[in-house]
Amino acid sequence: MNYTFNQLRIFLKITQTQSVTKAAEELHLTQPAVSIQLKNFQDQFEIPLTEMIGRKIFITDFGREIAVAAENILSHVHAINYKTLAHKGQLAGRLKISVVSTGKYVMPYFLSDFLNQHEGIELMMDVTNKLKVLESLEKNEVDFSLVSVLPENLQIEKMELMQNKLYVISNTKQQFENKLHDKSIFETLPLIYREQGSGTRQTMEKFILQNSLPVRKKMELTSNEAVKQAVIAGLGCSIMPLIGIKNELQNGELQIIPVSGFPIKSVWNLIWLKGKNHSPLALAYLHYLNTEKENIVHKRFDWFEKY
Repeated sequence: MNYTFNQLRIFLKITQTQSVTKAAEELHLTQPAVSIQLKNFQDQFEIPLTEMIGRKIFITDFGREIAVAAENILSHVHAINYKTLAHKGQLAGRLKISVVSTGKYVMPYFLSDFLNQHEGIELMMDVTNKLKVLESLEKNEVDFSLVSVLPENLQIEKMELMQNKLYVISNTKQQFENKLHDKSIFETLPLIYREQGSGTRQTMEKFILQNSLPVRKKMELTSNEAVKQAVIAGLGCSIMPLIGIKNELQNGELQIIPVSGFPIKSVWNLIWLKGKNHSPLALAYLHYLNTEKENIVHKRFDWFEKY
């Protein structure tokens, strides 16, 4: 056997993504380069690691066993690197965070300075919907999760980072009277929803139910970005977090419709399992946030208070 660290890394990524193309994208490599390394790795085994059916790649049972071994080897290598940096007095390790999709407009600003101060840190941030975020938290696969709606069935601890506001929005081609509209306006607004499992969807439906709003559900889309583009295209209106529509408000593609009871306010919380045994890196990050979060909000989100 003469496999390389790079081949292990590439093969593990292929097993995780179930795709050579996606593995190449996530590793910032070309697809031919990944394919060549996969072939070179496979050539060292008499038993197939993968199987191609049509244009789709499948991992064999033997391949999955090798992937587990590869992950263990890579983890030990990372541990050696982190220990080396730690002995040099540098903070190092992997920081794993799961983030609800709208949180991608929030979380990077609470990470950038911390990561720049400690070059030995490797960030793994998964951006997905709320259900998957909470699943990774419950399985203890991450250090922290970022949510705007707290889970009801998990024992957690939390740190409040900043406020979240949701407004009724439309594109700017539609004309509305310059006044505070009554909630009866929803009788005429075709609403675009996020998918089931989304925190935005949950907040939106809770508000609609509590206020008995006569909504007209127009369609359901699987990301805030898709909802935003549908609203801009004139396919309907929606209720969206302010944090994700800053540019579109400023360049005149979207407008906020003033409606009684809005904005809906919640809080962006960094959460973790209650009683979790944090690594030194995770503890250092919590200390950093306790010290710096107000400065970050003031510096990065000063525009937020204008709405």
